[in-house]
Amino acid sequence: MKTSLVALAAALVMPIAVALPAYADEAGPVADGAADGAPITVLATGSDRALDQTGQAITVLPLQTIEAVQGVDLTRVLDRVPGLTWSRTGGLGAQTAVRLRGGEGQHTLVLVDGVRVEDPSAPSGGFDFGTLTSSGIERIEVLRGSNSVVWGSSAIGGVIAVTTREIDGVEASAEAGSRRSYDADAVAGVKREAYAFSLNGGYATTDGVSAAASGTERDGYDQWHVGGKGRLNLTDTLSLVATARYADGKTQIDGYDADFNFTDTPEYTITRQFFGRAGLHYAGSALTLDAGYALSDTRRRYYTGGADDTFEYGYNGRSERAELIGRYALPANLALDFGADREWTRFDSTFDARQTAHLTSGHAMLGWYTAKASLAAGVRYDEQSQFGGNVSLGANGTVEVVRGLRLNASYGEGFRAPTLYQLLSPDYGNRNLDPERSRSYDLGLVYTSADGTFHAGATLFRRDTRNLIAYVSCFMVESALCEGHAYGVYDNVGKARAQGVELDVGAALSPRVKGTIAYAYTEATDRTPGAATFGNDLARRPRHALTTSLDWTTPWAGLALAADVRFQSETFDNAANTLKLEGGSVTTLRASLPVLQASGHGVELFGRVENVFDRPLVTAAGYGALGRSVFGGVRLRY
Repeated sequence: MKTSLVALAAALVMPIAVALPAYADEAGPVADGAADGAPITVLATGSDRALDQTGQAITVLPLQTIEAVQGVDLTRVLDRVPGLTWSRTGGLGAQTAVRLRGGEGQHTLVLVDGVRVEDPSAPSGGFDFGTLTSSGIERIEVLRGSNSVVWGSSAIGGVIAVTTREIDGVEASAEAGSRRSYDADAVAGVKREAYAFSLNGGYATTDGVSAAASGTERDGYDQWHVGGKGRLNLTDTLSLVATARYADGKTQIDGYDADFNFTDTPEYTITRQFFGRAGLHYAGSALTLDAGYALSDTRRRYYTGGADDTFEYGYNGRSERAELIGRYALPANLALDFGADREWTRFDSTFDARQTAHLTSGHAMLGWYTAKASLAAGVRYDEQSQFGGNVSLGANGTVEVVRGLRLNASYGEGFRAPTLYQLLSPDYGNRNLDPERSRSYDLGLVYTSADGTFHAGATLFRRDTRNLIAYVSCFMVESALCEGHAYGVYDNVGKARAQGVELDVGAALSPRVKGTIAYAYTEATDRTPGAATFGNDLARRPRHALTTSLDWTTPWAGLALAADVRFQSETFDNAANTLKLEGGSVTTLRASLPVLQASGHGVELFGRVENVFDRPLVTAAGYGALGRSVFGGVRLRY
């Protein structure tokens, strides 16, 4: 732990110390999403909105950042978001839960090109980030805090929106590295004023590490994906838009032996996903409308592996969504953002007959937006076929106190509908479940220099969540709840509180040097009255999480060198806080070199060493984690 504290101190001091002799007047924008590089977000209202016109805490990670970080592991990019942590049950491709501000993994709503990609067949729902690589991604937006007014169910901890690439030309990259890891991806497109079409695809494979920490065999991962997006202008104001993505992945996992020990087994799972959306976009002088139909389909299959390699069981989940969202510009700098949607979900499995539900929603948000100050408030109503109605409220505001310094504040409510499995599973379901609900509060200060070369933000937050759904054991228990359930049942049994502070700093330290810091202190605790775990830390929520980076473009032929340090404190793996996970730090060194460059086209060589000091940071008890890894690759642009 002493070494980890030293690493934390060094990581904090390094960029700040270098920042003292900064040449801010000569460097370009550096703060992700804070300056000219990425000033627009859709997460605040559902429509395009400048970041400095919302009081909500939003981080934008542009293509420049994604490419600089390198590799297909998306968590290494997401580490740059303050208040975001994750846990993984093994190496690349293993089950990965992303948490915002101490929420559960399923409390993070994930969108890919506007499509909600949570898996309705998973017992707790949510999205597995182990199935999503950085290949083909243009931009990632992250909203921290509850916002069900705009986004509806699951937006308790926050929202992550992923946008895939649309280009004019051809780009491709390939890399190889430790544990027989290889990946390659490409995107090609044509982009004109009247139309745009892009196709992307990729393949990644690795031998990985043993999923079971006690194991010796490596559990690998393979995935290929293909996707595309298009736009065709029908008139000056109306266009047809469409996007689609298909991914097919195989993940080797471990299981339990005859003595119920978690150890090496030859089992594996196949996951096939399809996300797609088609619709119309209208952009008039005062009215903007987006109407579309979206489909998300996830199918998981589990196999024994080994010599017999037989099918064990499978799950199918699907959601379909018809939606209309829009904005109407009103006089006096007012704007009305609104929307309505209808979602149909279904799931079935080897053990469960098909179950269905539908959700009908409508929302409106009225805002006043100026360069100096903005204020918005809204309401949403959701009616679910299984549990009934739910109302969500939200408001946020921002004001420029002095030039470049803004005071932000927001209040948001979130809810999450019980999954179909939790409601309707014949063995474990409970039709009387209520939705999980939250209330979230933010207060922050954000400063951005006039030239965009320095950005700093500090945000205080608190979220209270109630009606948390958990699995309740019915083994040798006699109660009304357990009637008809031999093993267990889901019930609304918990309350939780998450509160803390987030810091976000980005600075051009000289014309060639950039430093960033993303830090959060998060106190996420059980607040269930009368529970034996009252006051305990929630599982897998580190109180301290820090990522700091230093990037230097040398004067030698454009060679770029960089270092990242990710630190997180110790945490617990169980509600009783008896099983501790040690904290630690992971250091990564990166380099890139452009060659044969001409008019934006050319070749770039890149490489990195992850976990330089070979100290695996375990995020789930009993599971393996990656040690030192070396990678090298090439990127082509034409």
